[in-house]
Amino acid sequence: MIDSEFNALTDAVLARIERGLEATGVDLDFFMASAGVLEIEFSDGSKIVVNRHGAAKEMWVAARSGGFHFRWDGVVWRDTRSGEELLKALSALVSAQAAEPVTLG
Repeated sequence: MIDSEFNALTDAVLARIERGLEATGVDLDFFMASAGVLEIEFSDGSKIVVNRHGAAKEMWVAARSGGFHFRWDGVVWRDTRSGEELLKALSALVSAQAAEPVTLG
């Protein structure tokens, strides 16, 4: 995958995550800390960071429960270990840190 395609795919999924977060009504803040880096901060001060990693052509997620790497499979971003889809996995991570159910995307 060329860099421009990777950047377009990551920009699209980050925008989708932002739209999903806006729609939740959960007590959290989020912002693009820099190009390709989305920070989600919860009322307890914990964070989840979602960022693109250009060298590996992956989306990385750092949460209280650990770090996760997602690779584009041609249709969706999939966890390189479990195979779980990014938005489903991120919904579970945000739900755990927010202590209430959240569904993104």
